[in-house]
Amino acid sequence: MHSSVGDETNKTQNSLWGGRYAEGPGAIMREINASIGFDRKMWRQDIFGSLAHAQMLSRVGIISSEDEAAIRQGLADIARDIEAGGFAWSEALEDIHMNIEARLTERIGEAGKRLHTGRSRNDQVALDVRLWVRDAIDGLDAQIADVMRALVARAAEHAGTVMPGFTHLQPAQPTTFGHHLLAYVEMLSRDRGRLADCRARLNESPLGAAALCGTGFPIDRHMTAKALGFDGPTRNSLDSVASRDFAAEFLFACAMCATHLSRFAEEIVIWTNPYFGFVKLSDAFTTGSSIMPQKRNPDAAELVRGKTGRMIGNLVGMLTVMKGLALTYFKDMQEDKEPVFDAAENLALALAAIGGMVRDMQPQVARLEAAAGAGFSTATDLADWLVRELKMPFRDAHHVTGKLVAMAEQKGVDLAGLTLAEMQAVEPRISEGIFDVLSVGASVRSRTSYGGTAPANVAKMAAEWKEKLA
Repeated sequence: MHSSVGDETNKTQNSLWGGRYAEGPGAIMREINASIGFDRKMWRQDIFGSLAHAQMLSRVGIISSEDEAAIRQGLADIARDIEAGGFAWSEALEDIHMNIEARLTERIGEAGKRLHTGRSRNDQVALDVRLWVRDAIDGLDAQIADVMRALVARAAEHAGTVMPGFTHLQPAQPTTFGHHLLAYVEMLSRDRGRLADCRARLNESPLGAAALCGTGFPIDRHMTAKALGFDGPTRNSLDSVASRDFAAEFLFACAMCATHLSRFAEEIVIWTNPYFGFVKLSDAFTTGSSIMPQKRNPDAAELVRGKTGRMIGNLVGMLTVMKGLALTYFKDMQEDKEPVFDAAENLALALAAIGGMVRDMQPQVARLEAAAGAGFSTATDLADWLVRELKMPFRDAHHVTGKLVAMAEQKGVDLAGLTLAEMQAVEPRISEGIFDVLSVGASVRSRTSYGGTAPANVAKMAAEWKEKLA
């Protein structure tokens, strides 16, 4: 026997989730088929492409110059309406293309119906997505460059601030905070390169490929490609409408960049933990606890780390959609847009958050320097001294150093805390000069090889990056 409360709950659930499909198959089909809920983000690109197409149709004599002028004015009016929020989107018209074309025809009549001559929604959407991704790349490139500038500025400021370098999250060798930050500048530079490569490969216009086999109208695809800022038209009409590898490549570039940001975010989470205490963030990028008043949680960093998962998911989703599709167009490809939009928007947010935290964070110099000497971090310098000064084979030097580390650990001191006599008990040829290399400062100053952590290297590299990014 069902209770009335249970019956009411079921009714509520049906109303929330299934009620909109009560009309039957028509409602279901309308809902699953429509993309206007998300592809209207491409309205600028759709209008841009239509303006170029109309101009070309007029130039080659397919439509009159009067029709082109009417189309141009009508599309300008529609753009103003959308910008002002006064455009009523219709799910019944399915997508951005039909919504704009229908409104154009309402405004200017027969001329609006002539706009679609020589093209299909298949090449139209392929064009719009390429244009949208191209614009997104330009915006993201500028944002990445801004984060790089922020990192470079802090690196220059802390070129000589020593900190522990880690492998396996265990103290390894001393490095500098500036050198650490410049590692992310290198990563982000490669991310910019990947986006630039993606932009170069997608910069061909599919407009005029029509549904899949081109058109019999005497269109000029080179003209529209040039007007839209492409390097030229795509060379195969089937490939033009069937391929989304440019979108997958964009998603990979976003996922890779997000992964780099996530690694930095993870370091911020670690560094702000009081047990490390390497940096502090202000209230602008942290939150408190609803119950523990002492907490300062690095939520901005955690959310950057979390959003990376969805960006990787977007890439996997895109590849999964495309992997089983024969040539040419299938409705499955409607699923290409949301992951692209989502990745671009979330990467932009993550970049803004990381850039903000880089500028906001306050390195705790004394704590960094104290930690830099922990864990016998100058052991490699000791081994190098044995090789350099005593001409000892490195493997032998490694063995001697291991014995000295064990001795220091047993005595509860660092390597510099051992006496000369104690060291000579392990290797009689060790001299007072050994103490010149056992300090953290001496260690980092000695790493002068190209790309090494020596403060002079870091300052020089920061200056070079500053000039490149100016």
